[in-house]
Amino acid sequence: MPAVLALLIAENPAAQTTYPEKPIRMVIGYPPGSQTDTVARLFSQKLSEALGRPVVTDNAAGAAGTIAADRTAKAAPDGYTLGYLAQGALVINTSLSKLAYDAVKDFAPVSQVTVSSNILVVHNAVPAKGVKELVALASAQPGALTFASGGSGSAPHLAAEFFKSMAGLDIRHIPYKGVVAAIPDLIGGRVTMMFGATAVVLPLAREGKLRALAATSLRRSPAAPELPTIAESGYPGFEITSWNGLLAPARTPTPIVLKLHLETVRALALPDLRGKLTDLGLETIGNSPDEFAAVIKSEIPKWTKVIQDAGLKAD
Repeated sequence: MPAVLALLIAENPAAQTTYPEKPIRMVIGYPPGSQTDTVARLFSQKLSEALGRPVVTDNAAGAAGTIAADRTAKAAPDGYTLGYLAQGALVINTSLSKLAYDAVKDFAPVSQVTVSSNILVVHNAVPAKGVKELVALASAQPGALTFASGGSGSAPHLAAEFFKSMAGLDIRHIPYKGVVAAIPDLIGGRVTMMFGATAVVLPLAREGKLRALAATSLRRSPAAPELPTIAESGYPGFEITSWNGLLAPARTPTPIVLKLHLETVRALALPDLRGKLTDLGLETIGNSPDEFAAVIKSEIPKWTKVIQDAGLKAD
């Protein structure tokens, strides 16, 4: 890969742009300590080293990332404000809410960065050691159990709604301002369960503070191969993964977007960064701006169907 990148950089006029000439702000849609925040900070450090300018992270948490997405979309299209955004803000909430931005038209995608499974965890006092036992427990107590999420419209929220729909369960949703904010109530037993980001909930499960039951990807999570998937546990076809990526405002000059893309791919090829992301249970992507744009456009109808199947209504 390094040889290919060297050739691309040498032949691509984007590599010759004088950008950047001052610090860059990277807006993050989730609070400090969240999986998205953790990855964004690791990635921004490598991007800063490559570009020779500080890349300063700015947490604009809330509304499943849509606050950060709105700020990114409305920023000056000069490459000095970027958004590190998850699919909640880009393809899920498009079908759930009336947004102040257009996910297809108002951004210049740079690259997807990582993708990961979510992990279904429960409070330790819950008498269920697996998905089937949890379903039986919830079925026997309609409306009694609760699930936390990092906000309405986030991938973990939709994972729980999709699970409820497939299993025919009545479990109440308790939204929080990010997965990290929900953790104290989950550990304390004030909520029953949560579909959480691997990097956040798996360490807690391994410390014995929560119990992990299953992963939401079709394949078992590389970070927890001992855990079955929801699909393996009696619900074939169940798949909800979480991805995030780097975007600039629409109309950002193409040479700047291409330079950011080249440096993103190069950063994701670095063994130390890749190793840290793997340890967090994440897989790297590094696709092109056009490929990322195609993902956003194609996933909107996919998530619309998931939302409809789950019986959720748009605002």
